[in-house]
Amino acid sequence: MGRNRPEPSTQSPGAVEEILDRENKRMADSLASKVTRLKSLALDIDRDAEDQNRYLDGMDSDFTSMTGLLTGSVKRFSTMARSGRDNRKLLCGVAVGLIVAFFILSYLLSRART
Repeated sequence: MGRNRPEPSTQSPGAVEEILDRENKRMADSLASKVTRLKSLALDIDRDAEDQNRYLDGMDSDFTSMTGLLTGSVKRFSTMARSGRDNRKLLCGVAVGLIVAFFILSYLLSRART
């Protein structure tokens, strides 16, 4: 009846081989494209991991320096607290002043946001 394609059994072996060869090339091109995308994605992940490692290393050194700074401050604070009575009055005055300054700043910042 009006078939456009001959039956598979009537196709020549060369035609079948050509069809299979074209299909293989198409699939190989598709696979190469997917491999290229995966390689690009892997390189992006590697670059991102290196950036994050550098960031974490920077944070580690920042925390180390901050720890040294806080340790020195605590030692000075303890030395001042252990010394005479006049320093205790000064220490209490500084502590009260810092607390009041904190509350004033937090109040001003909360008003600025509204």
